[in-house]
Amino acid sequence: MWDSLSLYAEYLKERTTDSIIETEFGFATYRYLDDFKTVYIIDIYVVPDARHEGYASELADQIVAEAKAEGATKLIGTVAPSAKGSTISLKVLLGYGMTLDSSADNCIVMRKDI
Repeated sequence: MWDSLSLYAEYLKERTTDSIIETEFGFATYRYLDDFKTVYIIDIYVVPDARHEGYASELADQIVAEAKAEGATKLIGTVAPSAKGSTISLKVLLGYGMTLDSSADNCIVMRKDI
């Protein structure tokens, strides 16, 4: 989905198979895996002044709606424990109803059936 073509969106479109949703308050990048059965949220970013207002969930909801229409049945997201803000990221995924799928080295994989 290419709702707007910022420079970052143009870069993704040119160099990857990733998709992006952009709004005035942030963006989310994602890709399909397993022949479109799984959608992986790569990043969700919300501008600092708009955080804690539900915008991250709205972006995720848009991804889920599109993914369901494509036949996806699973949503995954990852957190690198060593990354700045990783505790907050993990709380966001848990708050969205995701559960632990697996972990290894510096990567926690969370999942949610959709």
